[in-house]
Amino acid sequence: MSKSRREEVHHVLSHIRIELREMDVYMRKEKILPEPGEVKALLTQMDALLDVVNGVKKKPAPIFND
Repeated sequence: MSKSRREEVHHVLSHIRIELREMDVYMRKEKILPEPGEVKALLTQMDALLDVVNGVKKKPAPIFND
């Protein structure tokens, strides 16, 4: 991904993340929450996507065989 494109994506994702956090605060304040954890899950996904764009490498989650 080119540097300018990466910066553009980073800016867009950062803006979306801020908007989602504001939405979460408003919904909690007005007590009109969606299903529990729905907004938090979306924020987590956006954080993960932003980490990918920034090149942050995280340790993979362990896989347990049942």
